[in-house]
Amino acid sequence: MKIRTRLAIAFITITAVPIALIYVAVMGLVTYQERLFQKNYGLTEQIDLLFGNQIQVFNRMTLGIQRKIQKTAKEDAALFDDAEYLASLNRELEEKYSYLIVRKGDEITFSGSEEAEMLYDYLSPYDDYQVSALGGTYMDGEEQHLLKQIDFVYPDESEGSVFIVTNVGDFIPEIKEMFSEMLLVGVVIICFMAGVLVMWVYRAFLHPLHKLQEATKQIRDGNLDFTLEVDNEDEIGMLCQDFEEMRMRLKESQEEKLQYDKESKELISNISHDLKTPITAIKGYVEGIQDGVASSPEKLDKYIRTIYNKANDMDRLIDELTFYSKIDTNKIPYNFSRINVSEYFGDCVEEVGLDMETRGVELGYFNYVDEDVIIIADAEQMKRVINNIIGNSLKYLDKKKGQINIRIKDDGDFIQVVIEDNGKGIAARDLPYIFDRFYRTDSSRNSSKGGSGIGLSIVKKIIEDHGGRIWATSKEGIGTEIHFVLRKYQEVIQT
Repeated sequence: MKIRTRLAIAFITITAVPIALIYVAVMGLVTYQERLFQKNYGLTEQIDLLFGNQIQVFNRMTLGIQRKIQKTAKEDAALFDDAEYLASLNRELEEKYSYLIVRKGDEITFSGSEEAEMLYDYLSPYDDYQVSALGGTYMDGEEQHLLKQIDFVYPDESEGSVFIVTNVGDFIPEIKEMFSEMLLVGVVIICFMAGVLVMWVYRAFLHPLHKLQEATKQIRDGNLDFTLEVDNEDEIGMLCQDFEEMRMRLKESQEEKLQYDKESKELISNISHDLKTPITAIKGYVEGIQDGVASSPEKLDKYIRTIYNKANDMDRLIDELTFYSKIDTNKIPYNFSRINVSEYFGDCVEEVGLDMETRGVELGYFNYVDEDVIIIADAEQMKRVINNIIGNSLKYLDKKKGQINIRIKDDGDFIQVVIEDNGKGIAARDLPYIFDRFYRTDSSRNSSKGGSGIGLSIVKKIIEDHGGRIWATSKEGIGTEIHFVLRKYQEVIQT
């Protein structure tokens, strides 16, 4: 949900919803209070405590007693001389916030309140009472009063009047209580809705921002091993998703850097070890020549050939290191041209055959493609591929009579080159990783096999840059086969 939509919902929630809830609560409270009011005061007529006329409410409250007095005036007027009877009537009126005044002739014979004296001058004469629509005469002085007058004749023919006086200058306590309850209900509803809105805003905005802040502190402290999980689909959620993606990339970059540092240290260690071995051998053979150990021409020739081979190993190792730096920066120099497969691989075999002969290794070459098959390749880099694969095979030849075969096969639109040896083979668990940089099936640095661990990774890089594919098969104790395919060159004939 977008933030704009959330803000619109928040506006509606904080305005319309509380108003609706307060309205419903007030109506329910008013209905309840009206029924309770009618029950407490014995009213039969429907009243409206909230919007009704206040004077009308007071009028209806004393209506029952008024009718009782009217009945007494007609049937037994002598009771108005009975102080006990009048006192009982006054007690009933007091429960309805009213009191009684009785007048006989011009004399006040009963007063139900101390404040009644201030109204004596306002009492209407006998038989001059005007009943208003409110059920009595409304007197507005320092205090507001509703006055009901009931005229009658005493048994001694004296004129008498009974006055029901109601102070309407203030609200009935029940109505005051109802207004207090309304205010309380309104405050509770507003506080409740505000709390709900705060929780909603917190979950929608502040909670993900808090998570984002914590994640920022984690990254500041160098910790990238955490996950920022935010389910929001709004702008803040998208920001958190972008932040999480940034964290993942930073972590990947950190891991790559650590791996690169590890590989670089391993490379330096490997190169140092592998350079030291041939240098030590060269020094030993040179010292042997200097000391006259190589006394015969045959022995001298053997020493010189060994020194030459060790120097070649060093040269190849340095060449691999130089080439590795170009791989790491994607700056391998390629010079692609059309190459005749039969001629090119025939020349390669002749060149490596000399080295194989000095090492006492039998080299076999089998070409099964036509003489006119052409590929597009870099001749120098393809030679590096052949030399690296054969060099790797030579390290692990463990038979008395070593053998390496090179087979060139026709594979439809591709040619397939297979270089096989009869070495000790590669374990199945190691086979998937032999083209990874620095991977060595023999991880011990005490191994006499040497090698930087980047030779086959260079081969894979060159083959893939030529649009080809490379893989290996092997059986322990029998030997290993390295396969790679290259697409044939086919001229497009335009018509």
